[in-house]
Amino acid sequence: MRTAPSRRRFLTSTAAGLSSLALPAIARAQLATQPSPKPVGADKYSVAAPVSIEVNARPVASFDTRDHARVRFGNLEYRSGLALTSAFRGFGGLSGLRLDAKGERFISFSDKGSWFTGRIVYRGREMIGLDDVEAAPMLGPDGRPITARGWFDSESIALDGSYVYIGLERVNQVLRFDFSKGFTRSRAEVVTMPAAVKKLPFNQGLEALVMVPKGMALAGTLIALSERGLDAQGNLIAFLVGGPSPGQFSVRRSNDFDISDAVLLPSGDLLVLERKFSLLEGLGIRIRRIALATVTPGAVVDGPSVFEADFGQEIDNMEGIDAHVTPEGDTVLTMVSDDNFSLIQRTLLLQFTLLE
Repeated sequence: MRTAPSRRRFLTSTAAGLSSLALPAIARAQLATQPSPKPVGADKYSVAAPVSIEVNARPVASFDTRDHARVRFGNLEYRSGLALTSAFRGFGGLSGLRLDAKGERFISFSDKGSWFTGRIVYRGREMIGLDDVEAAPMLGPDGRPITARGWFDSESIALDGSYVYIGLERVNQVLRFDFSKGFTRSRAEVVTMPAAVKKLPFNQGLEALVMVPKGMALAGTLIALSERGLDAQGNLIAFLVGGPSPGQFSVRRSNDFDISDAVLLPSGDLLVLERKFSLLEGLGIRIRRIALATVTPGAVVDGPSVFEADFGQEIDNMEGIDAHVTPEGDTVLTMVSDDNFSLIQRTLLLQFTLLE
């Protein structure tokens, strides 16, 4: 771990005989964020094998580019941020992340079908860098990288115990990995999804996955939300897969925002991260809060905006969001951006306190 200059740079950097399976009824005791021992001898520039990599971190001291003293943005309070870079050619394109209960160990992934795992390092409440970072290819059932079959554009993630679910947007399907069987070396299985998932638009399909845990309504349900699959009324198509009430529902679309990720809070509310882009208005992001109790088959759900930001703030193509609760009781939201392997975009890791 070390800090890096404030330069916006990044270098650019699946499987036969797939079987279908239902969602597990009970999550395994081991958590996906607990890594297994690492092999040695991998080529550090290859995305075809697991490898330890170095990620440099530059602090993002303030979120508002015009008022550096401002920390309150809607219902969120800025805590800290990092701009991440790496000499590893496959680093970038991060489309989501999930954290452990402490907000330290993470599982992330690129839209090129690569895992990135590691640990966020803190000084007090502020992030100061990443450590123990490893890159590895996502593997299909035959042990080959999923990209060997032209499967990529991995855009969404959900955790359920040791299981990790990954949504592939362009082929509109979901893979399940059991991280108790080799961590990122585990092999994918295909999850049976509703037939309507295959009808979602090319490159605007499944963009967010959320697994509902025990103790909540819809426990055992995988919630899958599309980026811009629209129903007859122009709202965003979403699905309830498995669980007690499977079916299809919609998220009301407004102000041209599309879904980029979602996370379920311990309170039972669903936070939906959204973004929009136009040549006239530029880039904007928004978070809406939706009560899980309203998510039922056939429903059109909506909720208030709790956060909005634009190019006046330190944002990029924000594609991932997760939440954890600190020992002090703060609900912390962590967001990550997808730089699209572009020299003019950044990989940002941002944290905020959710003010209830």
